[in-house]
Amino acid sequence: MSPPPPPLGRSRRRAGRSDHAFDPALGDQELIDARDRFTQGRWAGARSLLVTTGTDWDRRGHRVLTLAAVPSATGWARDWLLAEPDSPDAATLLACAAVTRSLRPKADDAERDAARDACLAAAALAPADPTPWLGLMLLHRTYGTWEETGRHFEKIRARHPEHHQAHHLMTARLAESRPTGDPLHEVYDFAAWAAEQAPADSPLAMLPVVAHAERYRVLVAAGHASEDPAASGHWAGRRARQVMKAAFDWWLEWEREDHPRHHADLNFLAHAKTCEGRPAEAAALFHRIGPHATAAPWSYSGRDPYPAFLAARGYALGTP
Repeated sequence: MSPPPPPLGRSRRRAGRSDHAFDPALGDQELIDARDRFTQGRWAGARSLLVTTGTDWDRRGHRVLTLAAVPSATGWARDWLLAEPDSPDAATLLACAAVTRSLRPKADDAERDAARDACLAAAALAPADPTPWLGLMLLHRTYGTWEETGRHFEKIRARHPEHHQAHHLMTARLAESRPTGDPLHEVYDFAAWAAEQAPADSPLAMLPVVAHAERYRVLVAAGHASEDPAASGHWAGRRARQVMKAAFDWWLEWEREDHPRHHADLNFLAHAKTCEGRPAEAAALFHRIGPHATAAPWSYSGRDPYPAFLAARGYALGTP
């Protein structure tokens, strides 16, 4: 019998946050190189990167949002748009940079309105591109209504039915609809439906695991589940076992190393296997993750995410 999973790191209520910076590039070396140049104001590399990305919409969304997170992205993207006023890539990057800035705690309504208008302008320049709608979904996921988030999700699905990040955002939003424990919560139906609709090799097969983690986040925040995964009971029921087994079996057969958000899925699955108390299976996933930890879902117990990741990895690999 496997030992129970460890307490995942330091509670944020009892200790300060670690200074570890999670890299949203997730090992995409072309993106990392372009971002390094973009940080210095050399936007030609970002331009070339987005041109070569083409209509790989998941990769395009991933790359645009990573570039948009550069602190000076708004200024450099504005310079690019001034040089090429009809560039959909420049307009989309500027819009997503504006969204990123508008999500800061000190942002005001005027910044959020400007970000929304920038996304709509970018969408008009690139009608087939789901990325401006992804920017709007991010914005309204935090500051908008349930209906607005759902409308933007449908706009994205109309352009790319398997959009990875949009499905993750919608799952997180749905999980928040009721904070009390409910094994029949609608987020599970949504995740199962999305996984069934997608092709067999689609990483949306992982979405039921994401849904279960998002419910854990909501229940812990509301005080309805323990920060200790073993004590919470959330990871021990029949639904949890079925979800985790199906996702792990899918990974063994279909692992999509070519997907730009592959490491995000691996973090969710490793977190689930750790919380389930299956260190041998988690160990295989940590080997694949390597240095590409993500804040979600390691922060979902209410604890500092990087120490939580390290504690889980040490538990799985048998190291302190």
